Amino acid sequence: MYDLIIIGGSAAGASAGVYAARRGLKFLIIAKDLGGEVALSGEVENWLGIKHTTGIELSQMFREHIESYRPEIKEGYLVSSIVKGSDGMFTVTADDGALYQAKAVIVATGAHSRLLGVPGEEQYRLKGVSYCTVCDGPLFGGRRVVTIGGGNSALESALMLADIAAEVTVINKNPAFKGEASLIEKVTKHPKIEVIYQARTTEITGNGSLATGLKYTGADGAEHQIEMDGAFVHIGQVPNSQMVPAECAKDAFGYITIGLDGATTLPGLFAAGDVTNGAHKQIIIAAGHGAAAALSAVQYINRL
Repeated sequence: MYDLIIIGGSAAGASAGVYAARRGLKFLIIAKDLGGEVALSGEVENWLGIKHTTGIELSQMFREHIESYRPEIKEGYLVSSIVKGSDGMFTVTADDGALYQAKAVIVATGAHSRLLGVPGEEQYRLKGVSYCTVCDGPLFGGRRVVTIGGGNSALESALMLADIAAEVTVINKNPAFKGEASLIEKVTKHPKIEVIYQARTTEITGNGSLATGLKYTGADGAEHQIEMDGAFVHIGQVPNSQMVPAECAKDAFGYITIGLDGATTLPGLFAAGDVTNGAHKQIIIAAGHGAAAALSAVQYINRL
């Protein structure tokens, strides 16, 4: 029996682990890998106190920090289910069938970017193909870039890139944008932004080392190609929330609903980071969520 089980080992999970260790809890971290999606962030220049690092370097710092407390870690595994029993205790089942029990659980499993699923995308990931404009956009100053998507995140990406890059093209598979009217107006009126509607990306092309172009099928049914230096994919994210029980509320997109303290609608179950309905999916915000959830879990355990 553990006091706490933390599911996930990226910014939110590692931060929760640090706080759990400092509070003297008996806890277990179950994670596919420590560092998680942070390692895929490319250049990082918005982590407070470090002017420049990379996602790989930052995720390694997270690993070293949490491992310094010598916690029990089950790495390389996912969680298939979380069940709260009639006795108030939680049973967490890993994908290898192992069962673990705890008084409280923190879900910090993050979200994964929805992929285009086209040739070249995986080959040029982090080599010109990015899923985070805030993270990687500043690297493309004075260059030609493309944003793919039609919602608010794509619109915000295009506007940010317009302040950085030389040329910005937005590829929208729909005949119109689906975001906020104010953002749509800014994008469509911006002199540096070109919008191509009813265009479906079919391939990311490159020179073997870096992405250099993009192919798409236009409204005319013909294939076209754009020469570019970077492609920013913003077609949505998918929260990794499938393991939480039905008693835990989610929003329409599958994100776990939490309060300011990280508590879910199921007492004893907390959530933190990108898997939640919290605003702004950023590494530093996820770390704060993890700290809040751990401190709230301590309060919950103390009241049992």
